[in-house]
Amino acid sequence: MTTFWSLYVTVLTLGTIFALAWLLFATRRGQRNEATDETVGHAFDGIEEYDNPLPKWWFMLFVATFIFALAYLALYPGLGNWKGLLPGYQDKAEFANGEKGWTGVHQWEKEMAKADEKYGPLYAKFGAMPIEDVAKDEQALKMGNRLFASNCSVCHGSDAKGAHGFPNLTDADWRWGGEPKDIIATIEGGRHAAMPAWGEVIGDQGVHDVAAFVTSKLDGRKLPEGVTDEQVANGQKVFATTCVACHGAEGKGTAAMGAPNLTHPAAFIYGSSFAQLQQTIRYGRQGQMPAQLERLGKDQVHLLAAYVYSLSHGEGEKSAE
Repeated sequence: MTTFWSLYVTVLTLGTIFALAWLLFATRRGQRNEATDETVGHAFDGIEEYDNPLPKWWFMLFVATFIFALAYLALYPGLGNWKGLLPGYQDKAEFANGEKGWTGVHQWEKEMAKADEKYGPLYAKFGAMPIEDVAKDEQALKMGNRLFASNCSVCHGSDAKGAHGFPNLTDADWRWGGEPKDIIATIEGGRHAAMPAWGEVIGDQGVHDVAAFVTSKLDGRKLPEGVTDEQVANGQKVFATTCVACHGAEGKGTAAMGAPNLTHPAAFIYGSSFAQLQQTIRYGRQGQMPAQLERLGKDQVHLLAAYVYSLSHGEGEKSAE
């Protein structure tokens, strides 16, 4: 902040506080000290207001707010470039790029430094273990569960079973692969899935026929009402020219591209009904999993990946048939 704007903020802030204090004491000086039955002369629906001074407790409370405001502005940043009298990070400036004084960011950094000092060795211990072993450790799973609740549950749900547009992490349908290295890569770098819109390319009839083919042939469900065998056959041809590159000839997907397995209803995170499939084919889909490495660090990502891995590889492990 430039010197001009620093002074502008300082003068405006302090000027407002002192102006309000002057107004309070100036009006207080002209008031009587004792209570009276005299009114101010106004009536509101038959209700009149007594011309009595402000209660002493109210006046003292107002004065206390001025004292608190001045003390706060002396201790903490709030007056332009003033850093405050609190030591802040003067003793550990390396955590704040050399800056001194208290700020919310510095306070957070200090608390994170304390947490790293306390829990860092534990995270490092699990970080050095294979994912499969961490996924069997009760303490590690409890820590991973808390990390999941804080960072992942808003999209995948507290039970990790996903929601519309967000995959279920407790089954065996992995869009980008469910091996430990794949899960780590997904959490560390995030994922950006893109299903192109085919409506303008293959037309409404093509969208209809491909959806019919996917529903009846790949998913193995009953042919939708009103759909003919000729439409399904045409859908198969269109699928072979537009969809095979990502989903494969058998429709079982390609993990390297994030293309889901079309033979399992659970793989359709945007819905697997005939109407929902047409919506997906016609307009495409865009999904993004944010990268977590910078926020969590490698050790916490490792712990979180182990927890996610355990959801589908623990007791009662689910398998894709």
